[in-house]
Order: sequence, then structure tokens, then C-alpha cells
Amino acid sequence: MAKRRRVGNLLALAVLSTLVERPMHPYEMAAVLRERGKEQDMPIKWGSLYTVVANLTRHGLLAAVESGRQGRRPERTVYRITDAGREELADWTRELVAVPEREHPRFRAGLSVLGVLPPDEVTELLRQRLDRLEAQLAEERADLARFAREVPRIFLIEVEYDLAVRTAEVDWVRGLLDELTTGSLPGLAEWRAWHETGAVPPDWAELAERGTEQQ
Repeated sequence: MAKRRRVGNLLALAVLSTLVERPMHPYEMAAVLRERGKEQDMPIKWGSLYTVVANLTRHGLLAAVESGRQGRRPERTVYRITDAGREELADWTRELVAVPEREHPRFRAGLSVLGVLPPDEVTELLRQRLDRLEAQLAEERADLARFAREVPRIFLIEVEYDLAVRTAEVDWVRGLLDELTTGSLPGLAEWRAWHETGAVPPDWAELAERGTEQQ
């Protein structure tokens, strides 16, 4: 089970991992994180960066090193990671790597209510998704091959993982499409009849009734 973190926003993890390299002010942190495409690895709300930095400092995970002003620019405070921050970063990373957590992708949410659409429409929508996924995969594989010529693999592991997950999704969507187009998907006839007649199949109604009784 995931621990309750003093600052649980994943942007805090990104900030800590960046400041391990050297002290920076928040504007510089944002520039480095953007340059590395960190928003592709975790949900980041850039507008909350200063709040996250302030919270990390309040909990002793960061410390202000100096403040300075250049010309008419606003005063900027440089922060460094503390020993407690290094311990938090290492512990958090260990947890993220070792402890599996169930995530809730938007695609899974759509699949959970798939029956509200007729089978033929679902087939077409899945074809569209498959086309887009395959195009994205081709582009990302090309990017990975290009980056791999200059960047050590340890810094590309998350890209490899994303490609593996997307490849598995492509295979799964292609398999479901095959069942829909060949008519081999169990319950397909009942699903189609429901949308054609408006009558809920008896087996489905019985299943829904059992679920109501168990509540």
C-alpha cells in the first residue's frame, strides 16, 4: 500500500529528482522539466510549481540557498535538496517501482460502459483508436531509436515501458476487433438485439437484478 507522503503531488517527485543534480530556482526547475518532457511521465500542473516548492521547503525537504534579483526581473530564490529530501526521493522511487497500484485510464472507463453503444459503432470507434495507436507507436519508436543513439538507456526506460504498454493495447484492441467482425464475441447477438429492439436481454436483466439484491 502506498505511503502517505508529506507532499504527495507527483510534481514534488519531479522537483526533488531535478534538484539532486544542483540547486535551482523554480523558473529554472520548470525549464529543465519541460526540456525533459517530464509532463509525459506524470501529471504536472505547472501553475502549482511554486506551491509545491513552498510545501517541500516547509517540510524540510528543500532549503533556500539564496535570493537574488537581476535587473527588473522579480526576485528569485535558489533551492537545494536537503538530506531529508534525498531520503524522501529514494523512498518514494522505491515504492513506485516495487509496489503495484491499480490505475484508472480513461480507456478503461469507456470500456466499462461499452454496451451503451451499438456493436457496429463500437467496431468503428475501435478501428479509429487502433489506427491512431499504430501511428503513435511508429512515431514513438522512431523517436526512441533516435534518442538511443545519444542518450544512455537508463534515461529512456520509461519510454520503453510506455511503448510496451501501448503495444499490448494494440494487440488487445486488434483481438477484440477480430471478435466483433467475425461475430465470435460472446453475447454479441444479445447486445445487437438490445440496440435494435430496446428490450434488455433476459440474462442481462437477471444479472442486474442479482446485483441489486446483493446491495
